[in-house]
Amino acid sequence: MLSALPNLVRLLVTASLLVAAVACDDGAPEEPGASAPMKIGLMVNFSGSPETAADRKRSFYLAIRHVNEAGGVLGMPVEGVEADSTRDPQQGVEAARRLVESEGVHAIVGPTASVIALPVAETVTGPAGVPTISPSATSPQLTVAADDGYFFRTALSDTAQGPILARLTGERGFDNVGLVYIDDPYGQGLAQSFEDSWDGQLRAVPVDPDQTNHLADLRTTAGAGAQALVVITFEQQAIAIIREALEEGLYTQFLFGDAVKRLGLVEEIGGDRLGDMYGTAGAPAPANDATAAWEAAFTAAYGGPPQLTYVKETYDATVALALAAQAAGSLDGAAIRDQLRAVTGPPGETVLGTPDGVAEGLRLLAEGRQIDYEGAANSLDWDSNGDLLQGYIGIWRYTQDERIEEIDTILFQN
Repeated sequence: MLSALPNLVRLLVTASLLVAAVACDDGAPEEPGASAPMKIGLMVNFSGSPETAADRKRSFYLAIRHVNEAGGVLGMPVEGVEADSTRDPQQGVEAARRLVESEGVHAIVGPTASVIALPVAETVTGPAGVPTISPSATSPQLTVAADDGYFFRTALSDTAQGPILARLTGERGFDNVGLVYIDDPYGQGLAQSFEDSWDGQLRAVPVDPDQTNHLADLRTTAGAGAQALVVITFEQQAIAIIREALEEGLYTQFLFGDAVKRLGLVEEIGGDRLGDMYGTAGAPAPANDATAAWEAAFTAAYGGPPQLTYVKETYDATVALALAAQAAGSLDGAAIRDQLRAVTGPPGETVLGTPDGVAEGLRLLAEGRQIDYEGAANSLDWDSNGDLLQGYIGIWRYTQDERIEEIDTILFQN
């Protein structure tokens, strides 16, 4: 008992107990990052689009590998946690809540679809203060989302893709087209952007995501003598729409938005029917200082280059979150959010989206210096809404031997 000890000893023991109590107090300051690793969640549609999800998952873990090989964030390795976002908004919100509330993630890469990203940003990650970067959600509705500044994206808004798709349609020789678009934030946004830029005749019809028969809608779009059909929806629904259009003799010519840039579509319909049909999609820079080293790193890790869209953008989103946490010296959500623009724009020493570039960026930040991360896909200069100030839209086409051929890359600047 303390009362039995001499006064000096009693004072020393009491002081030691007080120090221990302070050290154990949950509210006491701790050394940044010393008690737990940074956890980054990945939200992609694993169940509905496994082929697309696979490349983005590989890129996510490649970014984490490069961060960890360079020493991690705040002296500890970064951990990745996955969640299936599906294409159902309710399920997507529940998946995001699990990441935030059960897994305790400090940031999220995704969701990859606008229909999921919008409710997640407004009802989960924004209110919870969890920085979130989507590599592929392109709806203009996300620009004005009520997300408290926590939502960013490494893909351009469809205010950029729509005008280029409209121009491509005209350049293909059409001045009267039909348009079918999925009736969700993605389809609505890209369809409106297309319509705002289209000078020809147009009949546009929204289709329900769960709709299986599209014949009446197709007849409506073709009713004024449309020469081609613009398809803005996802792969499985696009297959059904194109089959019906061909079988009924309503269309033989098609153009596509980015969500149907899938080998599965041309393989299912056939290169003899879709060969030389064109589309648009967000694209990485045609070549930059990071391209060769990044592609070599991906190939070394996975045996070949990525095949589908928004893969480098997934890498950049993951790296940007890690760099922002290192710059903040904290895993606090607001602190990470507030550093995202600082680590991806001037002033600062330029570092590239490569293994060496990531390592250099983390080293410089640990020394208290400023960096400007130039991503594997694009420069990540964000406006006040978390939208890119510049990026690229690609033009592609299906070939008769059932490949996807890249045709051109067009710079967009706000």
